Amino acid sequence: MIIYNVTSNIDETIHDEWLIWIKEHIPQVLATGKFEKATLTKVLVDEEMGGVTYSVQYKSYSREALDAFYREDAPAFRAEISKKFGDKMLAFRTELEILDEYSVTFK
Repeated sequence: MIIYNVTSNIDETIHDEWLIWIKEHIPQVLATGKFEKATLTKVLVDEEMGGVTYSVQYKSYSREALDAFYREDAPAFRAEISKKFGDKMLAFRTELEILDEYSVTFK
């Protein structure tokens, strides 16, 4: 399974607007049918460049599903984000492969 991670640094002048928007955007990405869930996290590190940093981790169903997202959906989403926020946010994307998952069980 692949995690599609989008890390974004948000200028403080648009922070509140962006946070409202991302909570609407994530369900739109999930509605493409290419991901089973998403997690929104705040990065707890002060950036030298300022702003507030967040990470959204989308858990894809498969490599094929993620590739289909890149082809069919990502260009429109990226154009919308660029038009809405311009240079007030900086995003970079990474792919993470889940090798194993562990959890704690109590007896």
